[in-house]
Amino acid sequence: MKRMFIAMLALFALPAANLCRADTFGSGANSFEIEFVTIGDPGNPPDTTGDPNPAGAVPYEYRIGKYEISEAMIDKANALGGLSLTHDGRGPNKPATSLSWFEAAKFVNWLNTSTGNAPAYKFIPVPDDSPPEEVFGLMGFQLWQLGDAGYDPANPFRNTQARYFLPSADEWYKAAFYDPVAGHYWDYPTGSDDAPIPVAFGTAPGTTVWNQPFEQGPADAYLAGGASPYGTVGQAGNVWEWEESESNLVNDTPAAQRGLRGGDWIPSLSALGMSSTFRNRFLPENNPINVGFRVASVPEPGALWLLTFGASTLALFRNIVRKCRLLRHRSDRLFA
Repeated sequence: MKRMFIAMLALFALPAANLCRADTFGSGANSFEIEFVTIGDPGNPPDTTGDPNPAGAVPYEYRIGKYEISEAMIDKANALGGLSLTHDGRGPNKPATSLSWFEAAKFVNWLNTSTGNAPAYKFIPVPDDSPPEEVFGLMGFQLWQLGDAGYDPANPFRNTQARYFLPSADEWYKAAFYDPVAGHYWDYPTGSDDAPIPVAFGTAPGTTVWNQPFEQGPADAYLAGGASPYGTVGQAGNVWEWEESESNLVNDTPAAQRGLRGGDWIPSLSALGMSSTFRNRFLPENNPINVGFRVASVPEPGALWLLTFGASTLALFRNIVRKCRLLRHRSDRLFA
């Protein structure tokens, strides 16, 4: 029975690992992939020591980009039409910076609509004679309303029918600081309560790209330091990242400040800026040279089915093993 149980665990572990793969966007020379990390452990407890307080409790499974969105991804999306986003031009693998929250949201919408999914965020065309604050500020961004398909009164920013979206404050926080093995929140996204070791680039455990010369700029997105317990890279240092959430977490005012997390490479940053206790904020029309973003997503349908089936099967086998042990115990007592 023990061997059969171990064999069944191996059977379910292999396909689950294979389902942790990248999603493909675009076509031909303008195709690209975004690699996602699955953030499981739904219903994890919140952290009551960070900012915001509480933070990090997510009652569902989701995925988040392993790396920050790169300049090459923006360029290829632009080339395929519908977008005209600009960035700092540091190199194709550098994180795309100098994009406002609205521009990041429009890129996310493109990821959805180009793959046949509903847009995450509601934008309406802005007439040429609109006031400057609408043209250069809100860019036509609106809340989803009652009657809109996918409207969620708990979060009027995000359409529930979208497959891709910017991570909320809790989604970003959990992916960065929660350790699913230890069931514990760390102070830093490197899986430690000690400040990360500053490096210019690399993937060594316990390192992040921070306290570097300003003119050096951020590292390539896939060389932005050691991984978090879930396997994300660059959630500490390199560049700040937009959250979907308003600074007050309510998500009811299109023009309100949005949360920023993670810190950047600039030497003036202290280690505190990368920690769970610090949350920055900017107006959504701002486009700083040290702010980028990563994308989150719902689970793949196949992965969700497999994990649900695997969990129920695991529970069934645990029950069988328990009953077999009970029967063996009774048999031993009977014939003793």
